[in-house]
Amino acid sequence: MLILPLKIRLMLAALSFSTDAFCSSDATAINRFFTKFFDPKAPPSTSTKPDNGIVSSDIMVDSTRKLWFRLYTSTTVADGADGGGLPIPIIVYFHGGGFAFMAANSMLYDDLCKRLAREVPAIVVSVNYRLSPEHRYPSQYEDGFDVLNFIDNPKFEGFPASSANIKKQVFIAGDSAGGNLAHHVALKACKHEFSRLNLVGVIELQPFFGGEERTESEMKLVGAPLISVKRTDWMWKAFLPQGCNRDHQAVNVFGPNSVDISHLPFPPTLVFIGGFDPLQDWQRKYVEGLKKCGKTVYTIEYPNAFHGFYSFAELPESSLLIAEVKSFVQNRLAG
Repeated sequence: MLILPLKIRLMLAALSFSTDAFCSSDATAINRFFTKFFDPKAPPSTSTKPDNGIVSSDIMVDSTRKLWFRLYTSTTVADGADGGGLPIPIIVYFHGGGFAFMAANSMLYDDLCKRLAREVPAIVVSVNYRLSPEHRYPSQYEDGFDVLNFIDNPKFEGFPASSANIKKQVFIAGDSAGGNLAHHVALKACKHEFSRLNLVGVIELQPFFGGEERTESEMKLVGAPLISVKRTDWMWKAFLPQGCNRDHQAVNVFGPNSVDISHLPFPPTLVFIGGFDPLQDWQRKYVEGLKKCGKTVYTIEYPNAFHGFYSFAELPESSLLIAEVKSFVQNRLAG
């Protein structure tokens, strides 16, 4: 039985309510006016008023589609290197929310990205991609890849000066739907030659995958927080092109319509799985698929973790996850 503090239970209940109450049953519309009341936003933390050593700013990539990212840098790290002499990595982060909810400046994600920037440490690029159902597949993947191209040759202030002219050590990361995005954007990156960007790792926090099949964990964990079969079915329907089912290659990565990636230089991948996450069976299928394609993949499981646990710093598993991300990043940089 999952036991959570009252504050977390109330927050999860509010998020679940907004997901269910303000979405059309046919997955074609979301009442954005009302959902914003359940998704408080955080302003950037400026250089004159940093948040516990972290400065952030919002960088526009393409105003025509409102594609931007929030850039997080640490004021306490030497320019271009961490305290151990390793180069400062760049983590390109994709937020969760079923492709349809949340944003880069959502308070939950602002807090999480500040923790990554501070504790890894890293330069964090948190991407504010377009949302479904207004913008369906492959809009989100295109946005993510365009941000990679944008930071390959940055023409804006914010990156430490000494890192501007060296090969950038980049990790692509994300949680839930953002974990799905991390995989697919990394695949696009594997087929592209960047001028300075060097993709060295992928980090996926409880990635959002699925398929037409109903797995044991989906059927068993019907009362788990946030995630249910009904909600995930709605999210996939809102995300996919009209007429497609959940065996689409974006959803069921190693399913009947999958594309062979064994020939691609897909980087080492770290996947986090929670024991109270209904999506855990799909995440394990994904890990096995990567292994069958000859890719290096590491799995960390927390038996008592629900979907989205990492957003709550007071939970012990959340701190453990940050420490594991730090270890993975530093090992890749030192490798």
